[in-house]
Amino acid sequence: MLVGGTVWLFQDELFHPFGDVRACEGSDVQLTGVIRAGGASIPAGASEVHYFTGNGRAQVTFVSNQMPDYLHRAGVLPDDKPLFDEKYGTKGVANDEIELPDGLCGSSLRGPVWIYHSTSATGSGVDVMVERSPTANDSFRFPTRAVVTYNLP
Repeated sequence: MLVGGTVWLFQDELFHPFGDVRACEGSDVQLTGVIRAGGASIPAGASEVHYFTGNGRAQVTFVSNQMPDYLHRAGVLPDDKPLFDEKYGTKGVANDEIELPDGLCGSSLRGPVWIYHSTSATGSGVDVMVERSPTANDSFRFPTRAVVTYNLP
């Protein structure tokens, strides 16, 4: 019985790449510690954090109530600009449920979404897809699920 209990105890580590419960199956590079997605650490207290890495790129999904702060720290949206300035992003799919990119595990996004296109401080492209409020045109859902896609250093 002790062996069965021990196997159950480490079951999560056995089924995730690198023994990291945040890593999705098929990832080829481990993201360690606090994940820096698109040039900034994801918000402290973020939940439902998952990532997929492959071909020199990373996709990270997380849920947070601090999305505006993250967007500003990552340089995706200047501090003095409105959240949905079309110079920095575009409307995305408005479906009720939006699947995550191939390979990325976790819960799907809920539409409508907004997609920011940016260049990080290192000069590589960063895309951030976030859930918009379905009722208020100038805010995110609370809390907000996001998917950040960027090149690995």
